[in-house]
Amino acid sequence: MDIKLHNLSKGLNKSAKRVGRGNASGHGTTATRGTKGQKARSGVSGLKLKGMRHIILSTPKLKGFRSYHAGKVGVVTLEILNRYYKDGEVVSLETLLKKKICKAPQNSVKIISRGELTKKLEVKGCKMSVSAKAKIESLGGKIVE
Repeated sequence: MDIKLHNLSKGLNKSAKRVGRGNASGHGTTATRGTKGQKARSGVSGLKLKGMRHIILSTPKLKGFRSYHAGKVGVVTLEILNRYYKDGEVVSLETLLKKKICKAPQNSVKIISRGELTKKLEVKGCKMSVSAKAKIESLGGKIVE
């Protein structure tokens, strides 16, 4: 059967089975639970009935704690700085956002030493790896904390 707009409502309007409303209803006495056994008793968990216990126990759970207030750090490589910045320009979080190198919810940026840098840049308020700092300073660049 194809799913189309005109036959979506078939089966949705079926009333729920009313069990335990007397023998005249056809679902009285044992209320469709059969006789005896764990499943016939009240308070039995649905996990024990339908194989859900195995599914729930076997699914991986998130471990540990991640702080809601922890800042997001953007990663920028020297190769990207070389491509988007001119000689003597200032690299900061604001300029990285303006040039759309980083996305808006970043709290800070870390510059890593992947690729080559050929331009003299001034870096303000960015974290950086030791090797990236050495490469920037070797070209005459300035790092302002």
